[in-house]
Amino acid sequence: MQFRLFSAFLIFIGSYLPLALILAVQDIPMSWWERPFCDFSNMSKCYFNPFANPYLSAAFFLLTILSVVLSNISLKKISFPFNAKITKVKPIPNDIINYVFPYVVSFMGISYEHPEKLLGFAVFLFWMFAITYKSGQIIMNPLLIMFGWKLYEAEAEVNGNERNVRILFKGNLIPGEYDAQTIQEFYIARGG
Repeated sequence: MQFRLFSAFLIFIGSYLPLALILAVQDIPMSWWERPFCDFSNMSKCYFNPFANPYLSAAFFLLTILSVVLSNISLKKISFPFNAKITKVKPIPNDIINYVFPYVVSFMGISYEHPEKLLGFAVFLFWMFAITYKSGQIIMNPLLIMFGWKLYEAEAEVNGNERNVRILFKGNLIPGEYDAQTIQEFYIARGG
């Protein structure tokens, strides 16, 4: 099974939620941080929009939150037609280098104040998405760790065939019987 392009894009963009939060915080001017807390007795003096570029800050942040929610819903709706008997399991560290670089870049001059840099960053993200999607690595998403998903290398018997596989599993994978589905070059398993 191959991820549909839209589902893969949701998983990819959702992984950039921390970056959206970093950029949103960087978009709040220091003058806003120095203001006193809102006086609820005089609501006319309250300032609810701290952002210098509210549309861009809100759009990217909401897009990534929505992507995370829809990604989790999509992962719950996967069908599991295969039976897998797992005999050996070894956790493998998640490849986060693809996601670390953009966070470092966010501290090196990307802001909502410079649309030309944002456009360049958007092109970079689309290339990253194309590469991870075509290489079958879209599931190697560090944000999935936040939701309890872990990546494993395992020896498994799938429908009577012995093979070494990479398995994405929510929780701790131990040897046993599981329902499974292939997505790109990975198996996703449930049960146990």
